[in-house]
Amino acid sequence: DYYDYYKLPNGRLGVVVADASAHVVGPALHMTTARAFLLFGLQNFTGPARLFDEVNRFLTRDSSETGRFMSIFFLEIDSSAKTLRWVRAGHEPAILFDSSEKNFTELTGKGVALGIDEDFQFQEYAREGWTSGSIVIVGTDGIRETRNSEGDMFGLFRLQEVVRTHADESAESIQNAVIDSLNTFQGDTPQEDDITLVVIKLL
Repeated sequence: DYYDYYKLPNGRLGVVVADASAHVVGPALHMTTARAFLLFGLQNFTGPARLFDEVNRFLTRDSSETGRFMSIFFLEIDSSAKTLRWVRAGHEPAILFDSSEKNFTELTGKGVALGIDEDFQFQEYAREGWTSGSIVIVGTDGIRETRNSEGDMFGLFRLQEVVRTHADESAESIQNAVIDSLNTFQGDTPQEDDITLVVIKLL
């Protein structure tokens, strides 16, 4: 798994969360290569879709012989215009908790994982406006798919309830609450997948 933050033009912020297939050295190196392509593409950033078209083209050429791929969710936050723009490349949808309506919306959309189709053109999605105190959760599937001793998954509902319960707290406190809930739910059951979680408080 991989996450990062980027300063974008005009005071915007970029957030990325990625999950590479498999868990050995090869995928780790693949993720490092993807990060390098991403940083290179950000030098001339004009929008999430064009960025991912370029990164995917280079990454697919680089990994075509290996069969490796990765899912990525990229979110652009414009705090001045109060807009969210994102690209979903085969990744778990991010979720948005509206602090006024007290409800959740998935930031979903079409898009294949990087490294599969060199010519795929990614689509950009957007949402205008938010209430101060709203929360965005961007994570990997290891969160929802964490299992307990009974074989049950943590799932989306439990994740949402933790966020709802701690919504008035800081982003760091919300993140800690989710991790604590995961650990309690999991107990002594071995962890099957990596867990990466980014919590954003929109002000």
